[in-house]
Amino acid sequence: MTGSSDNTHPVLVVDFGAQYAQLIARRVREARIYSEVIAHDAPLAEFEAKNPAAIVLSGGPASVYADDAPSLDPAVLDLGVPVFGICYGFQSMAKALGGTVANTGGREFGRTPFTPGGGVLHAGLDGEQPVWMSHNDAVQVAPEGFSVTGSTPGAPVASFENTERRMAGVQYHPEVLHTPHGQQVLTRFLYDIAGLEPAWTAANIAESLIEDVRAQVGDGLAICGLSGGVDSAVAAALVQRAIGDRLTCVFVDHGLLREGEREQVQQDFVAATGARLVTVDAESVFLSELSGVSDPEAKRKVIGREFIRSFEGAVTEVLGDRAAAGEKVDFLVQGTLYPDVVESGGGSGTANIKSHHNVGGLPDDLEFSL
Repeated sequence: MTGSSDNTHPVLVVDFGAQYAQLIARRVREARIYSEVIAHDAPLAEFEAKNPAAIVLSGGPASVYADDAPSLDPAVLDLGVPVFGICYGFQSMAKALGGTVANTGGREFGRTPFTPGGGVLHAGLDGEQPVWMSHNDAVQVAPEGFSVTGSTPGAPVASFENTERRMAGVQYHPEVLHTPHGQQVLTRFLYDIAGLEPAWTAANIAESLIEDVRAQVGDGLAICGLSGGVDSAVAAALVQRAIGDRLTCVFVDHGLLREGEREQVQQDFVAATGARLVTVDAESVFLSELSGVSDPEAKRKVIGREFIRSFEGAVTEVLGDRAAAGEKVDFLVQGTLYPDVVESGGGSGTANIKSHHNVGGLPDDLEFSL
């Protein structure tokens, strides 16, 4: 292994419209390597600016030959960075490098027998292996210089690799649990082909995030929307370590809490962190605004808007006498997870499952930087 990956040198997962793109990023992190998701249509300059340690091309629902098929700037493949293609990304990579992709009229969906044929990715895997497939098109001829390392009944080229160029790919989905050896294959690419070291740990994640917060907030003030859950509590703890008492947490009682939940949050959070906590009693406002609203998406928009209005209203109490001196709160801290972004339709061409009030539900006139 020769390289490492961190937030200044990430593995970039290129999103071709598959909601599995976020899962791929998670699998890379499970290999203790930092990853980020980037849109397939991001300009070359954005790829270069991120200084990637490697690139993973995600799957997607389109055909590489469709007129509106998502595509990648071919120059990205000439950056000299290790590249791994998955499903649609595998086909897109093959086509861009001079291979042949065709719709054979056959389909492979679900569990499929895969026959490995040597190479680095599948070393040690003997006989047929179950993999998870979801494709119509198939690679018929690998690009020049690439070795075919596996096949399925419907895909004569189901995997290939070129270790000299540090490029490889598979037609199946290694990121899902239905492919039992999938994580092993992804890890082999990251460690053995890309040459990356598994050095991304919980300790350096926290320190990196703390430094990022200090750089972003500077001497400013921040409030954190605290729900009492793990996500916002962890976000609050990290930001407090970064900026100390310049962070104030705001808990909004919106009238939809469990009995005793408000008191429990107030007691447990302050005892655990010592952070300043302001509670906003907004029950009447939330219940009034939600009255008569039955559509779930509309409810989430209302909830997102009223949370922000509650945070804005809390600023006066947060600042106290400092408001007269012209001070203001510029930053809002949220505990937003990748699943929130995924389900809200985050990513290029990704379907919306449901919006979350902390993603798609935020109002356009937000007065804070997130």
